[in-house]
Amino acid sequence: MEIKSKLKDQGYEALSYLVAGVLTTVVDYIVFILLNEYFKREAIFGESISVLIATATSWLAAVVFAYIVNKLFVFKNYNFKPGYLLKEGTAFFAARIISGIIVMAAMWIMVDMLAMNEYFSKIVTSVFNIGFNYVASKLYIFRKTK
Repeated sequence: MEIKSKLKDQGYEALSYLVAGVLTTVVDYIVFILLNEYFKREAIFGESISVLIATATSWLAAVVFAYIVNKLFVFKNYNFKPGYLLKEGTAFFAARIISGIIVMAAMWIMVDMLAMNEYFSKIVTSVFNIGFNYVASKLYIFRKTK
């Protein structure tokens, strides 16, 4: 009976992680579009600077959103002690930065060095990114403590 319960928990976790990932992507795109369009309309910065600021801000919003959703709904971790949150949040952001660097490097290698199609490369790196972030979250960041 315990094995069946564990499998059910794993299924919930995997499915909720995928839903959280889709919602995180939506947050990323919405924040990016809103900021990018605002910067273009107001002509606050040059176009390339506007895109970079919108990208960085939307990434940050998506990571904060992902942290909250993963903590509360995917991994059901309700420890809110300040020291624990600082350690956990730092680990979460570090893992996302690491996976982002790996994805950027992989995209550069696949597209620029191997002349692979950028959309196919994006799919490959996205699959890696989801897997890496799930494993990092499950085994390192939101692991169950006894």
